[in-house]
Amino acid sequence: MRIVTLIENTPGAPGCAHEHGLSLYVETGRHTLLMDTGATGAFAANAAVLGLDLGRVDTIVLSHGHYDHAGGLRQAAALAPGARIYMQRGAAGEFFHGERYIGIDKAILELPGLRLLDGDCRLDEELFLFAGITGRRFWPRSNRELSVEGPGSRVQDDFAHEQCLVVCQGGRHILLSGCAHNGILNILDRYRALFGAGPDVVVSGFHMKQAGPYTGAEWQTIEQTARALQAYRHTQFYTGHCTGRPAQERLQQILGDQLRALHSGEELAL
Repeated sequence: MRIVTLIENTPGAPGCAHEHGLSLYVETGRHTLLMDTGATGAFAANAAVLGLDLGRVDTIVLSHGHYDHAGGLRQAAALAPGARIYMQRGAAGEFFHGERYIGIDKAILELPGLRLLDGDCRLDEELFLFAGITGRRFWPRSNRELSVEGPGSRVQDDFAHEQCLVVCQGGRHILLSGCAHNGILNILDRYRALFGAGPDVVVSGFHMKQAGPYTGAEWQTIEQTARALQAYRHTQFYTGHCTGRPAQERLQQILGDQLRALHSGEELAL
């Protein structure tokens, strides 16, 4: 199995662009797939630099309905016209950060390969998608600034449109999430409810990034999250994108080598 970070916020491989966005390229025994497509077409340019043929992609998964994960989706569909695209139905909503629209390009809804899901979906013995993350333990504070157009007014986004991908191969389980808007611990709780134990690898933003200084209570939440992740003794974590550098550095102090950083164009050591 192979996972390459096609695009992420931080520079990595020579010649690869970086941007506020996330896209992961995954090769399994049966599939070549993309988890998200970044904010622009930079993911595809990076793939070309790395010698990755996106025409081989047969599956595209959208983690949630925000532009920085769906911005390159139409280009991905053009490069891989036979690929099936999976997103939760609710990811087509009208999403805002304050007054700024951050939802997807609605032309995505016309793509012939699109499959709209309403909850969990097993694609085959290798790939499983799950949503339905309802826990609120350490729910990211920055979510409070994010809303969705409801009947007559905007309401707090509850991120029911977020989904995670589980890749099962060789007896190992790899859990892929986009931003963990529902909180990484709540995602792991849902995963354990489905699979009975923790995953071998987790690749996800932790959505701890914020514009202003962290309060003492927020630092405490970050540290408590890190200690809860330590309990997954056999799980390797990779994070970046929306985690935020200060939060990631504090997590690293506690988790040590159990936590590794994502960078544009770099392959994960699985």
